[in-house]
Amino acid sequence: MTIDPKIFKSYDIRAIYPTEIDEEKTAQIIKAIYKFFLGKINKDQPDIVLAYDMRLSGPSLFAVAKKTLVEMGANVIDCGQLSTPSFYFAVFHYGYDCGIQITASHNPKEYNGMKFVLGSPKGLIKIGKPTGMDEVKQLAMTDITINPTTPGTITEKSGILEDEVKVTLDLLKNPIIKKFKIVADPGNAMGAQYIDALFDKVPADLIRMNFELDGNFPVHEPNPLNFETLKDLQAKVLSEHADLGLATDGDGDRLYFIDEKGKVVPATSITSIIARELLKEYPGDTIYFDIRDILGPQKIVEECGGKSEIVRVGHAYITEAMNKSGGIFAGESSGHMFFRTNGNAESNLPVILIVLKVMSDENKTLSELVEILRRSYESGELNFKVTNASEILLALRQRYKDGEFSEIDGVSVSYPNWRFNVRTSNTEPLLRLNVEAYEKAVVDEKFSELKNFIGSIAKT
Repeated sequence: MTIDPKIFKSYDIRAIYPTEIDEEKTAQIIKAIYKFFLGKINKDQPDIVLAYDMRLSGPSLFAVAKKTLVEMGANVIDCGQLSTPSFYFAVFHYGYDCGIQITASHNPKEYNGMKFVLGSPKGLIKIGKPTGMDEVKQLAMTDITINPTTPGTITEKSGILEDEVKVTLDLLKNPIIKKFKIVADPGNAMGAQYIDALFDKVPADLIRMNFELDGNFPVHEPNPLNFETLKDLQAKVLSEHADLGLATDGDGDRLYFIDEKGKVVPATSITSIIARELLKEYPGDTIYFDIRDILGPQKIVEECGGKSEIVRVGHAYITEAMNKSGGIFAGESSGHMFFRTNGNAESNLPVILIVLKVMSDENKTLSELVEILRRSYESGELNFKVTNASEILLALRQRYKDGEFSEIDGVSVSYPNWRFNVRTSNTEPLLRLNVEAYEKAVVDEKFSELKNFIGSIAKT
């Protein structure tokens, strides 16, 4: 049996089923992950949370993973079907040793894979390139035999969503929320679970779109980063005269908002809303954002007396940074939102609840809040499929050498009134461009300038 090493990505394992990953390969990968866990945990029989998402191959791969772990002597905490944020909650909140989630995030339906974490009181350790993925990859290429002295066990865990909602409401001191009209479209994927659980306890006129869990994704791919998938939701928000719309991705760890005018709200605007609210309760704390778009949130954090830290793109890197310096919240431009209270991992229940609380407290629409907290403008991300990424990055360094330079992730250059970031994708053969400025005209001008410059030297 041969496992393609390319399926071991920067943040997780993702592969096409059943060619690149199947039941046999899953068993081998699970053995490798378990051996890795044993090397990190000072226990003969660790407690391992195991869950899966709505993908068609999920139940079969989940069953193989559970059987393999029990054969190797693990105490399996069977959490069944869960979103990734709820999986993180289960590992961290209940204090389990580690966990494996069977998922391929927002990838097309033929994919499956795994995200896996180590637990600790300080915060979860997501296993990616900087935290052990290469070691797991090497282990998966070898024959692994573990002869446990004690048989493995299975414990079925229930009530996770109810506990997650309760912890979120307690965190925000059970805020008084107006009854808003909300349209939600989880794309037949896992966000449906926690959205239903939240609005079972919070008053709302919830209009559900595509809530049936279906790994065929019959209406659209569950990827709100592709704004084409949001058009039906935007139209529904307008036709229903709703206060806002919610869209989540395949495993539920990304969240996007639609305002009452049917417009997509930039994730950085949501970051600004949450940062301002949290800094009222936790003055002087640290807020994180990724390198792509920072001007707006950074201004808000500064105005509110907080500290900010810029990190490279990628959920595993952001959780790692939070573990190191102990800040309270991170917002990523791609819609991942991280909370210290969830082990420095994604959690979308507090995101939804904080936005609704601020709208209720300030009697403002979502679009009004966005404008009140607007400090900058963004181009949005443009992708170039190129074969000469290194050459382009070098050319950008030369052309913009009079700016303030950063290599946190790709090439970032800052000027007094604008900045840009160009980086290679962690998951695809792409070069990604983002431009932001304090004035929209400057964004438009510089975005066009950079687009033309990159296009002139790109090789495909």
